[in-house]
Amino acid sequence: MAGGAQEPSVANVTLVTGFLLMGFSNVQQLQILYGVLFLLIYLAALMGNLLIITLTTLDIKLQTPMYFFLKNLSFLDVFLVSVPIPKFIVNNLTHNSSISILACAFQLLLMTSFSAGEIFLLTAMFYDRYVAICCPLHYKVVMNTGICVLMASVSWAIGGLFGTVYTAGTFSMPFCGSSVIPQFFCDVPSLLRISCSETLMVIYAGIGVSACLSISCFICIVISYIYIFSTVLKIPTTKGQSKAFSTCLPHLIVFTVFITTAYFVYLKPPSNSPSVIDRLFSVIYTVMPPLFNPVTYSLRNDDMKRALIRLLQNAYGQEAYFI
Repeated sequence: MAGGAQEPSVANVTLVTGFLLMGFSNVQQLQILYGVLFLLIYLAALMGNLLIITLTTLDIKLQTPMYFFLKNLSFLDVFLVSVPIPKFIVNNLTHNSSISILACAFQLLLMTSFSAGEIFLLTAMFYDRYVAICCPLHYKVVMNTGICVLMASVSWAIGGLFGTVYTAGTFSMPFCGSSVIPQFFCDVPSLLRISCSETLMVIYAGIGVSACLSISCFICIVISYIYIFSTVLKIPTTKGQSKAFSTCLPHLIVFTVFITTAYFVYLKPPSNSPSVIDRLFSVIYTVMPPLFNPVTYSLRNDDMKRALIRLLQNAYGQEAYFI
């Protein structure tokens, strides 16, 4: 549990050479099923995001701030889903749940970095939508190339900073007792459960700061959407309102699910016997965004559909039409 009664001896600490990741089942047949299922999910998420990256890179008509942020989001999603899922698939198909300390630390660093980076990048995307809808005459001035690059760079940099701080703080603590991580990948709450250090205040303070920052991002997004919805309601045509709501509401729903499930995992009081619900919520905030973001943000978009048709026309030299 996160906060043991006494510090371990050096001998106990040096015995910890690796961890065991707790999957969803100890039954080999179910492990194979989970491995195949997550392989299909991983391939779907990979293909959707790589398609967006390809289209937004090659199509000159998609060189706008919105698609610039979408391309960055797709890169983050590819990296985010590629950190825990391939290892989980291999573990299930080989029935071997071990992971070295170095690999665990690397996994924690990348997962934390990409998750934090995604929160700040999504906030930048919502701000872009706010300016586009509420201040259309000033859009090109406010969201110029320099500002867009700066906002994306800051999102990546802050994510990397959080990942580095959490990883350094977590692995500076001794681990004793159980080497079983009650999760299907290495994350801070799970590692705190098996730490026997009494000095966890730095990590908990970091989690508190992260929670406050993410809540601030969420509040900013909600305020932006209040202005967006109030502006949309002034649109004279029902068709225009419907189009704006169909674009904005899924964005808000996906972000809300992402942030609330992450809160549940990180802010839930430590327990010696984490439930399947804990791991299910971890799946939601690590796998669902990369899987559904391409559909929610891009692939339903008419501009993206036209870009895909142009790409197919250039690739095969054939005319393509909407079905």
